[in-house]
Amino acid sequence: MTQPTPTQQRQRTPANISGRGALVIGASGGIGAAVARELARRGYTLALLARSEEKLADLCGDINAAAGRECAHAYAHDVRDYDAAPALLRQIVTDLGEQPLQMVVYTAGIMPPPESATGDWPFADERAMLETNTIGAMRWLGLAADLFTTRGSGTLVGVSSVAGERGRRGNSAYQASKAALTTWLESLRYRLKGSGVRVVTVKPGYVATPMTAALKLPARATISPDEAARRIVSAAERGRAVAYVPGYWRPIMWTIRQLPAFVMTRLPV
Repeated sequence: MTQPTPTQQRQRTPANISGRGALVIGASGGIGAAVARELARRGYTLALLARSEEKLADLCGDINAAAGRECAHAYAHDVRDYDAAPALLRQIVTDLGEQPLQMVVYTAGIMPPPESATGDWPFADERAMLETNTIGAMRWLGLAADLFTTRGSGTLVGVSSVAGERGRRGNSAYQASKAALTTWLESLRYRLKGSGVRVVTVKPGYVATPMTAALKLPARATISPDEAARRIVSAAERGRAVAYVPGYWRPIMWTIRQLPAFVMTRLPV
């Protein structure tokens, strides 16, 4: 169950420069932590959510020290605890107070290593990937969509992946989780058209994070979490419907989608 962290229990009186609030889900490391730092640099007051209370506390401490103000607040929560999400979102909105929540960024995602050298994943890991990468996003972004629709404004950001563009021989459950997230976000965008709520789908390529540390990524095509975060936040602020990160992945994935099946079966990935 979700438990308040010490940060939650303190009186919050942040002096936000911009008066904007943002929620980052999956903020304890990798892209999520980098997005949190980038948003803080742009003047947002932050609600940061992840499972690890210790990592969140360290991240909030670093962000607040760099900003010279208490602009980041931690909420320990497992996104698979779906029943706890509505009350926690209401608490976050209340805690942000005069810095109204204007952006929700879902970056939570897992990709456990395969159980064997042949690349097999046990069902429990495959299930966890779908529950975390997709269903958790549907829960949190769905709740935020309801909130923002009532207000008539807000930005929802789902961090998907180029891995969801087409099935390959690799981690099928991870690819499926991102493909499902991309499709769900597209559907949500159509549903919310005219409501004042923007839905942004982000599709990163290779990013050097702890999740990808065991993979042999091509150095020239791999970017840092900080670079990914800058591009993600810029796309979110512009309200782009779909943003490839970096942009050169758009023509690459267009080409991949055109390849016939007999070619895909011969690709080593």
